[in-house]
Amino acid sequence: MKKFFAACAACLLMGTAVAQSLPPPTIAARSWLLFDASSHQILASQDPDQRVEPASLTKIMTAYLAFSAVRDKKLDLNQTINVSVNAWKVDGDSSKMFIEPNTAVRMNDLLYGLIVQSGNDAAITLAEAVAGSVPAFTDLMNREAQRMGLKNTRFANPHGLPDPNNYSTARDLSVLASRLIADFPEFYKIYSTKSFTYNRITQPNRNRLLWLDPTVDGMKTGHTQAAGYCLIASARRSNGHHERRLISVVLGTESDAVRAQESQKLLNWGFMNFESIKIYAKGQAILTSSVWKGSQSELKLGSDHDVYVSLPRGHSAKLKPVVERTDPLVAPIPQYSRVGTLKMMDEGKVVNEIPLQALEQINQATLFGRAFDSLRLMVMKGLSF
Repeated sequence: MKKFFAACAACLLMGTAVAQSLPPPTIAARSWLLFDASSHQILASQDPDQRVEPASLTKIMTAYLAFSAVRDKKLDLNQTINVSVNAWKVDGDSSKMFIEPNTAVRMNDLLYGLIVQSGNDAAITLAEAVAGSVPAFTDLMNREAQRMGLKNTRFANPHGLPDPNNYSTARDLSVLASRLIADFPEFYKIYSTKSFTYNRITQPNRNRLLWLDPTVDGMKTGHTQAAGYCLIASARRSNGHHERRLISVVLGTESDAVRAQESQKLLNWGFMNFESIKIYAKGQAILTSSVWKGSQSELKLGSDHDVYVSLPRGHSAKLKPVVERTDPLVAPIPQYSRVGTLKMMDEGKVVNEIPLQALEQINQATLFGRAFDSLRLMVMKGLSF
């Protein structure tokens, strides 16, 4: 499933989007994007590759690495972590958890302080706990960004305070947000917390949509003078068949109220005007293909994940699948290895590209079988020439 998600993310980064004539709403932001997490498609966008200062949206990557450390048992939610003077002295008076230096804070509290209170001090403390130092943690952030394929993103710190080497794009941020939701659903629930109290100081979540829209369950706000007011919001709604999740990225608005208003507008537009259709089930054979030099002559192709496609409402009857694969398929072929691409077409345009995977492992044939197929391949190539 992770390989499937990575391949879909690669398609997203290359710009695969819904082919549609439906005009998007006017959004009062520097750049923005709407992403369907079911189909891994961009529904609409404006300047999605414009480099921007991500401000506290940076903390999504900080949280991702902290969650990874807990998952890998490098850190424990109940362990206490000492707060350094460096963390206590960090700038950003309005974005602090208000932890005291040389005190021990539970890892779980630090995560809530990072996510709900957007604490810069929590970000530094977590960075030092995960990697030993802020520079080492920043290196981890950039390695993870590279692994995710975030080509227009670079991190200079774990909190997002202004730095010329801290930048991202709406497209990259949508990939990062969707990866966190998919990889850490048990931790993503923290993003729906409306307030958190630490050191007898209660602070509200800055994501206004948690109060305005019951279907919104995250995700993160950001603001600096240069970045403007930014919000990544995620909502989950049911259409009667299955639940859909849309993720909006709105960057560079003029106020807190406007970023919430424009994000709400974008989410409502996406849910109202698009449908997400399940076209193939996990493990379903989409087609079979001949295999050469293998222990069996045919291979079932499909996906290790339910496959959805997002379309403007009323376009589902026009959807046509087109398969592209590199032939011949020669054994050995590992299970779930990518062997081609399934392109979903709407009125002659590609609306989504789905990795086509081997649903079973094919081992090599015997020496005689491989020699026989080699001869057949040579004959075929000669005839095609």
